[in-house]
Amino acid sequence: MKIVTRDIPPRAAWTLEQSGLHPLLARLFAARGIQHPDELDDALARLLPPASMQGTLEAARALADAMQAGQRVCVVADYDCDGATACAVAVRGLRLLGATLGWDRVEYLVPDRVTDGYGLTPAIARRVKQRGADWLLTVDNGIASVEGVRVARELGLQVLVTDHHLPAVADGVVTLPQDCLIVNPNQPGCGFESKNIAGVGVMFYVLLALRAELRERGVFALQTQPRIDALLPLVALGTVADVVKLDTNNRRLVAQGLKRVRAGAMPPGLAALFAAAGRQPQKASSFDFGFALGPRLNAAGRLADMTLGIECLLTDDPGRADELARALDGINRERRAIEGDMREQALMLAEELFEESEDPPPAITVFDPDFHEGVVGIVASRLKDKLHRPTFVFAASGAEGKEHELKGSGRSIPGFHLRDALDLVAKRHPGVLLRFGGHAMAAGCTIDEEHLDTFEQALAQVAHEWLDAPTLQRKLEADGALEPQYRRPDLVDALHGHVWGQGFAPPVFCEEVQIVSQRLVAEKHLAVKLKHQGDPVDGIWFGHTEPLPARVKIAFRLDADEWQGQRRVRFLIEAAEL
Repeated sequence: MKIVTRDIPPRAAWTLEQSGLHPLLARLFAARGIQHPDELDDALARLLPPASMQGTLEAARALADAMQAGQRVCVVADYDCDGATACAVAVRGLRLLGATLGWDRVEYLVPDRVTDGYGLTPAIARRVKQRGADWLLTVDNGIASVEGVRVARELGLQVLVTDHHLPAVADGVVTLPQDCLIVNPNQPGCGFESKNIAGVGVMFYVLLALRAELRERGVFALQTQPRIDALLPLVALGTVADVVKLDTNNRRLVAQGLKRVRAGAMPPGLAALFAAAGRQPQKASSFDFGFALGPRLNAAGRLADMTLGIECLLTDDPGRADELARALDGINRERRAIEGDMREQALMLAEELFEESEDPPPAITVFDPDFHEGVVGIVASRLKDKLHRPTFVFAASGAEGKEHELKGSGRSIPGFHLRDALDLVAKRHPGVLLRFGGHAMAAGCTIDEEHLDTFEQALAQVAHEWLDAPTLQRKLEADGALEPQYRRPDLVDALHGHVWGQGFAPPVFCEEVQIVSQRLVAEKHLAVKLKHQGDPVDGIWFGHTEPLPARVKIAFRLDADEWQGQRRVRFLIEAAEL
């Protein structure tokens, strides 16, 4: 592991400090590209305007017409946390905006991961039609569902696609669904600046435009317009859980959501999920969304039915919300147990690919007939973190009639665009990939089991061509040394109060320390007593069991714990340069 220190642009740090920002925060924000205090203003008025996202105004007019005509809308969701929150935002928001008109004719349908697969398929379109819907509205999917949209239109359904994924590309040409409305910042010609917005954020923007359209039509006055900002806790949860880059606009959405959660203004289902996770809403952080609430919702889509998660977010009955949240917590416990077994087996299979004295191959592909297809993505992420290589984990399809197919989920490392790599594999080996899609850091594909070896060799070949030694070396970016005067609980609280996440990394400091003593806790965590610039500090390295040398350079995050009524700072060790 190589620990590297981020550059801190001195002019930006000085500008931020002169604006009144704490010197430590000024340094951290400058290192993450913030140049002016305005970029830290999280006011709602600072959000990018809805009209700047292509298709929102047309979508708003169409939905307003549908409401006033009493037409039925069916939301087609996705089975991850972004899809679940986007669905809840769509249903809650449309019902809220239609209430003045006496309109609430909106329901939803969520595909099954195993039997339906991803996105708007022709079969899903037919089910929507059978429900008597007039409009089919996708959230967090649909941009690549060319055939599904075609069938929906043939059935007489009006279609609105809201998505944030990249469109399909055939022979180098972007292919979009036809004869429908599309709202997606990543469609050709859209000038919306935040290309990283999550699916739930796209749907929220459609609702902002719809509220303005209904207000213009005189449905309600400015003073009495529905408060759709009440949906921002759901927007924040989906944004963080989908691990999209937290650019300025996304940070504002998350910050606004967190403010409402901390004030207790959130749907009962969200409060119940905090309780099930043992977290305190009044101290909510983006960490809670990403590592406590998000996994509990995602577990439903992985092992059961995401309807459970969506119903938890939709109910206004606290008792029902508590019941659903506890069910989701139980499913998540089951997911963790499955994941633990799969992770051990997958690591053993991966380590068989190279000798102990050798470096891992440039890409890792593993498969076991007993793997659960709902958990392959998590296991791929764990393997990628362990071996620092692009990794695909495959499981046999559980869909009837498709037992010969393998579903794979991949995770990548910086410098290796996974979706582009799959595209090259598909070009070099036509017919091997039945379906594929994704982004730079995460992608998925389906193959016939007989083609597994071909896929493994082809992906390894692409990785061999694209990856060099510096890229293959594991690196951790840190923020340099921590001044002793900043080792205070109140500053830890100040840091936790800000929005951190993908593309806006949480603060990690690094420097050489003296290890005074160390011991194992619960046989899997290393607890240490160390000296930081001469002062005693407790530290812990979760999931690490190997002892540290007497003097070592560590990377660490700050935390505060309470002991005998006093709060103390401790170091959460992230890495050591050995």
